[in-house]
Amino acid sequence: MPWSDSEALLGAVRSTTRDLLAGSSGNNSTWAIIWAAGAAITSSSQKQLDSELAQLELILATIRSELPLSARRGSIFYASSAGGVYGGSANPPFSELTAPVPISPYGEFKLRAETLVQSFAARESLSCLVGRIANLYGPGQKLEKVQGIISHVAKAQMSPTPASIYVSLDTIRDYIFVKDCAELICDALDRLDSVTEKDSPVGVTKILASGEGTTIATLLGYFRTLSKGHPHVMLGSSASANLQAHDLRLRSVVWPELDYRDLTPLPAGIYATILDILSGIQAGPGAR
Repeated sequence: MPWSDSEALLGAVRSTTRDLLAGSSGNNSTWAIIWAAGAAITSSSQKQLDSELAQLELILATIRSELPLSARRGSIFYASSAGGVYGGSANPPFSELTAPVPISPYGEFKLRAETLVQSFAARESLSCLVGRIANLYGPGQKLEKVQGIISHVAKAQMSPTPASIYVSLDTIRDYIFVKDCAELICDALDRLDSVTEKDSPVGVTKILASGEGTTIATLLGYFRTLSKGHPHVMLGSSASANLQAHDLRLRSVVWPELDYRDLTPLPAGIYATILDILSGIQAGPGAR
């Protein structure tokens, strides 16, 4: 999508929505819109967060204008952030039953976006799935965004510049490999479709996570083993560290049977990330 050009963006949204509906026009056909976009991160300014929320609202209004009543047999998925919404919550591991308590403007933004998408779905009689995603990592992550410790440490292993870590090494996170998360989203949308009645849309919020908490110290230990050398990192301090929770272990209690699957082991996922970044470096600037 041409995100930086509002007119072109809305035109692309209209044409893509029309193509989606045309491709699912059969009597028993269903469709889904998966919102996995977003440039905001924990350190984004309030202005950036407000702008992204306004853009989401405008896009939803554009989609709505293209939805004829006869075609409203569909669902929408929104990629939210478990770390953002549960940053200040008590008693980990956190589940869908845990009250969200954001400690950053980013977390507040994610909750507002969830509500925006849920309200849109309710008005349009669409089923809605909100996926509160754990720390997502793997090949393809945008390295220019100041997030994703695994990608940044992997890049630092091949660079003279160390990766900076601003939180304590006993900080706990749940890491889920991008391919595993994508498959889980698709399976959850299939489940959503299977429980949706024609005139009774369903709204579901599910945590998408590995269910395993890993400290940053353990993470660095994997890098030490894989690279056969010390991780190229530098410990420091930053005001943004106050916006990071210490323990973000997660456990889903919604459709838990979907979580009974073989996930990519963290060392294997780290290795795949390293190979992807190495491939990008060898290909040269602008190749990806």
